[in-house]
Amino acid sequence: MATATLSIDLDAIAANWHQLDRMSAADTQTGAVIKADAYGLGAGRVARALAHSGARRFFVACAEEGAAVRQALGEGPQISVFSGHMAGDTDTINDLDLTPMLNSIDQITRHLESLPGRPFGVQLNTGMNRLGLDSVEWEAVAALILEAGPELVMSHLACADEPGHQMNAAQLTEFRAMTDGIDVPRSLAATGGILLGPEYHFDLTRPGIGLYGGLPYETANPTVALSLPVIQLRDIAIGQSVGYGCAWVAEAPSQIATVSGGYADGLLRALGNRAVLWAGDVPCPLVGRVSMDVITVDVSHLDQAPRTLDILGPHQTIDDLAAAADTIGYEILTNLGARYTRRYVEQPRRG
Repeated sequence: MATATLSIDLDAIAANWHQLDRMSAADTQTGAVIKADAYGLGAGRVARALAHSGARRFFVACAEEGAAVRQALGEGPQISVFSGHMAGDTDTINDLDLTPMLNSIDQITRHLESLPGRPFGVQLNTGMNRLGLDSVEWEAVAALILEAGPELVMSHLACADEPGHQMNAAQLTEFRAMTDGIDVPRSLAATGGILLGPEYHFDLTRPGIGLYGGLPYETANPTVALSLPVIQLRDIAIGQSVGYGCAWVAEAPSQIATVSGGYADGLLRALGNRAVLWAGDVPCPLVGRVSMDVITVDVSHLDQAPRTLDILGPHQTIDDLAAAADTIGYEILTNLGARYTRRYVEQPRRG
């Protein structure tokens, strides 16, 4: 095949959810963040696997994502929308029973006026300064909001992937100052917050990247493997260059594999002359620039000509590859391209 194969292990994603669930108390619910098409892995398939494993609350970025997840899950599980109740979302929120996390006075007004009695949550700004009500705004509307019966009050940690960062404790203190004493479920922790310990867990946790095998959850099960087919092998002499800009020049006679996959498939240009691919247990350096559709790899040291090379797999995680591009595992995952042949790994289920 000319296209690469992306293997997605749904059982590993479910196992990661169970492990993160066990890190909090029995009376703390564990949700699942499946925004951005489940971090690029397919929100429908991932949501169904997690629902089968016991997840009952899912989080998406926008109402359009919520619609896709509702179609996959059907009635029952709660689907919360981080961006809240945007103008134009009213029918979608109402018809598909979505739960917007209201972020502003405008959104609160829009929701309570257009969908009175329908579920909603509230997001508070405790220092990240992206989404949510500031403390002064919350103080002004808290009585009205609490009377309307929110499903959840939440905030988001800015530095949870750095356990020693002073911002974590500061946000915890602020969140408690804004919410202690209210009779509403509370949520502060995503994956990093879960790892910070029980004082951050409250009533609901919202693991995201940890479900998909990424840092800061260091003991997560890997969930993806990406194998790229070799299109052509070429022998080149000393002094010959490879690819655009002559960015790599052979210092010895070399065999170069041209491999299917490029920046149109989510392989970042920054990986040029930096990344490593694997032929079984043998590392092979990516040489030259990453092009739109192909990359070039030095396979001179291999005993046999490879048919495929692995860029994600047992020897290289999403965070290993991210380090080569000076980025984060989130970006690697969410950029995985639509041209890949996707193969889902899942044990057959009964019933």
